[in-house]
Formats: sequence, structure tokens, C-alpha cells
Amino acid sequence: MGFLDKLLGGKPDYPRLDDGSVAAGHLQHIRNQLQTLAEEAKQPLEVIPGEDSTYVFIGKPPKKFGVAWIEDGRVHNFKTLVEENGVEPRRLAQVAEQLREIYEANQQDERFSAKVGDKELVVTPSDDFRKQVHDTIQKVLH
Repeated sequence: MGFLDKLLGGKPDYPRLDDGSVAAGHLQHIRNQLQTLAEEAKQPLEVIPGEDSTYVFIGKPPKKFGVAWIEDGRVHNFKTLVEENGVEPRRLAQVAEQLREIYEANQQDERFSAKVGDKELVVTPSDDFRKQVHDTIQKVLH
């Protein structure tokens, strides 16, 4: 089935994330927020976990996607940047393009699958990828 999915444009068949891995520990720590995000988004999620922050690409990057991140037990997104930090929508379009470029540059990173609740997630445990996304979003805030 995985081979046919790839031929027909379905989801890739990633290996299962090791439950004992550091990335799995990060996911466990934010399990509730991920479940809520998965239920609200109703789209595929790709998670880039980290100790202090976790980034989530929602949808089908690099073409059509949204981004959320979990810090200090809260889920943030572009809407919260506008509402809480007064970021201009024009600036968000620039950030979205930068995130697209970052995603494309990191497409060869190793990916895994994991389940949170009844939702299958793609997990990309790459510190470099996470740092690039983090730095891009932090530039908007400062």
C-alpha cells in the first residue's frame, strides 16, 4: 500500500518514531496541545519538536500550509501574532515565504510518523530545521 500511495500521490510511509527517543519525549510533554491542534486543524500536521518550542506545519507544505507553535503550554499562530503583537499582515506574508523556503531547504531531513490521539502526525526531529523556523518567527516579534 505504501508504494501505491507514493505512486498515486498519497502520504509517504514514514517509519514509526521510537517511543524512547528525545523527540517522542517532547511530543509527550505537549500531547494535549497537539491533540487540540489536530482536532481544530483537520489537516495533516508535521511537527518539529524541541525542548522549549515545537513548530507545526499545517496542511501540505511547501505549497499550501499554515504554521503554529507551542511555547509555554500555549499554541500560537499568525493570528495570535496579529492580535497580541500587532504584526502587520503584509509582514506575515513575507514570513510565510521565508518559512516555505526553510521547509524546502529541509525536505531531505529524516521524518517519522507518530500518533497523538487518533491523529497520525509526521515528525521531523531536526534541531537545525527547528532553529531556522524559530529564528524566523522570533524576528517578527523583535
